[in-house]
Amino acid sequence: MSSISGLRDTMAPTVTDVLVIGAGAAGLMCAIEAGRRGRRVLVIDHNHAPAEKIRISGGGRCNFTNLHCRPDAFLSNNPQFCVSALRRFSQHDFIARLEARQIAYHEKTAGQLFCDGSAKQIIAMLLSDLHDAGADLKLGVIPGAIESTSDGFIVETASETVACSSLVIATGGKSIPKMGASGYAYDVALQFGLRLVSPRPGLVPFTVGPPALDALSALAGLSTRARVTAGEKSFEEGLLFTHRGLSGPAVLQASSYWKETSDVFIDLAPGRDVLADLKFARQERPKASLTSGLSDMLPRRLALHLAETTAGDLRLADLSDLKLRRVAEAVQAWRLRPSGTEGWRTAEVTVGGVDTRDLSSQTLEAKGRKGLFFIGECVDVTGWLGGYNFQWAWSSGWAAGQCA
Repeated sequence: MSSISGLRDTMAPTVTDVLVIGAGAAGLMCAIEAGRRGRRVLVIDHNHAPAEKIRISGGGRCNFTNLHCRPDAFLSNNPQFCVSALRRFSQHDFIARLEARQIAYHEKTAGQLFCDGSAKQIIAMLLSDLHDAGADLKLGVIPGAIESTSDGFIVETASETVACSSLVIATGGKSIPKMGASGYAYDVALQFGLRLVSPRPGLVPFTVGPPALDALSALAGLSTRARVTAGEKSFEEGLLFTHRGLSGPAVLQASSYWKETSDVFIDLAPGRDVLADLKFARQERPKASLTSGLSDMLPRRLALHLAETTAGDLRLADLSDLKLRRVAEAVQAWRLRPSGTEGWRTAEVTVGGVDTRDLSSQTLEAKGRKGLFFIGECVDVTGWLGGYNFQWAWSSGWAAGQCA
């Protein structure tokens, strides 16, 4: 801070009604809404391009929301906190904005909506709306010290000092540090006496230590559909074996609910009765190998691995009911203790953040500190994989923009 200290003594501050720190999905949405209310708005961001997470999302097509967006698809210490914002600005409201701009989109799976073209279309829409709302955007600006005043806040940067009556923190969480993610929002929250729910990586692959990893190494690169359960939540989607452990949508989803030193439970053949199917195969094809029997329901490489590590690749006729039961349990009741996760480097979101007990669910304003708002990923609201986190950004940004 030494390089910018004393700036207020040598130059007049830039004065605005609303200062939004963070030009991501939530920050831009908030700025647009505040500008439409006639407020003078300035958005600053340390990056040299806005909305970088939008640009890279969904392989460059942006999974911008989910048709099935609902409160129970969000993780928070207060599950009801997100209800107000999500209802007041829903997925259908955001979809309507895209349709008004004739931005084509499509549904992939489970309600996930993607642009037909580039994610840059959404960025262009937001920047156009920002301009039309009369808001200003300054990039490559690193926020520094914040001082509370009788009528708002003063924020220092390397180039100027900004005075505002409303300060919106939209800097996100700690996920994807290569894009400049940091704990800035948490530092600001602590400065003003707000509590934090300890941030941790979410939507992140599991790592597995030896000897389990040694046993799984032959499966690296193989994917299959599975049901993965962590805590009380189960997700049935794709599972991918990696050189470090497990990934894929089902694993990423479960990771947000996983607690260290606890097990996850994996069903590699969801919707089937593996024991009954193996007994039937033994009756119909007694000379067939166990690998052959398992290959009817699993990828062959996985079937061979399970056969060799459970009963040996014997003929089905040589396997008793007890042995078949053990094989079935290995397939449908696999119990695994991850050694950890791949951490912030690959995490798609942050679980935890600014404690919702200290924020208004209607406006996202800090209780007891008028004019201070926290929106988007820095708040203790984390959505499932599939567009839910972008919808929280749109909804929370919209809600704060109505009164910032």
